[in-house]
Amino acid sequence: MDVAKNRRLSRLKRQARVRKKVVGTPKRPRLSVFRSAGHIYAQIIEDTSGNTLAAASTLNKDVCAGLKSKGNVEAAKAVGTAIAKLALAKHIDTVVFDRNGFIYQGRVQALADAAREAGLKL
Repeated sequence: MDVAKNRRLSRLKRQARVRKKVVGTPKRPRLSVFRSAGHIYAQIIEDTSGNTLAAASTLNKDVCAGLKSKGNVEAAKAVGTAIAKLALAKHIDTVVFDRNGFIYQGRVQALADAAREAGLKL
């Protein structure tokens, strides 16, 4: 099996295993993170109704303004701050963190730390 395919399948298995336990409720929605090679995305999701309450990514012009690269730790920090501001504007102060099968280091950790510093409770 190809190494890249094996790595992707392992992440998807981790994602499915964690998603059995991590569920976003109206009181405490889920902060889901996805990272690709070039971008990072964050969504706050309320799973009982299936609605996305807030979303931020490096594709947003206001988030990526002034960044050299959209796929590094600085960009992840900008997305974490942006998603926290959007959540607090909608009176969401506590979320459950879903790292989506990714290892909690680097960009995923930077996004979570920036969201915490901006006032979101993970």
